[in-house]
Parts: sequence; C-alpha cells; structure tokens
Amino acid sequence: MEPSVIIFVIDGPIDRAGLPGLHDRFRLLLDGDVPDRIVCDVGALRPDAAAVDALARLQLTARRLGCEVWLSHASGELQELLGLMGLQAALPLSDP
Repeated sequence: MEPSVIIFVIDGPIDRAGLPGLHDRFRLLLDGDVPDRIVCDVGALRPDAAAVDALARLQLTARRLGCEVWLSHASGELQELLGLMGLQAALPLSDP
C-alpha cells in the first residue's frame, strides 16, 4: 500500500516573526486525516538558521501527530547547513 503524502510548499524566506504563521498554516494542512508523510517543497527557501529552526519545528509537530516531514528541492546550501547543524537525519530529502 502506498503511503499517503501531502505536499507543503514554503514559498519564500522565513524569519522569526513568520514562524507562528507558518506553523498555523502547517497545522491547518494536517487538520483531519494525517498523512504518512509531508513533503515540504523548500526550493524557494533562503538557507539560514531561522529556516532550519522552522523546519525542525515542523518535523516535531508532524511526529507528534504520527507522520514525518521530508524535504524536496533543498538547495546545496540548505543541505550543508542541515549537516552542520546535525539535522540531516532528522530532516531527510525526498529527492536526492
């Protein structure tokens, strides 16, 4: 049986002030049936500490609900930053 998947697009840079709105949008997406996996399209994301913090928080929320976040279209810079912060295993890539 195929796992259920939802795509969540993060369409721009994230700053600390925008974290609550992003989290609220994420929670609304999960209202009702919780999928097995949420693929976050992070192609437009500016790779910085605020972005990694936001992604880690989304992963924690997803895992509390019984699913997981995978990243799609992650730039090389974001992948390097995740590695430096020790979060590559916690935020896996859906497309190598």
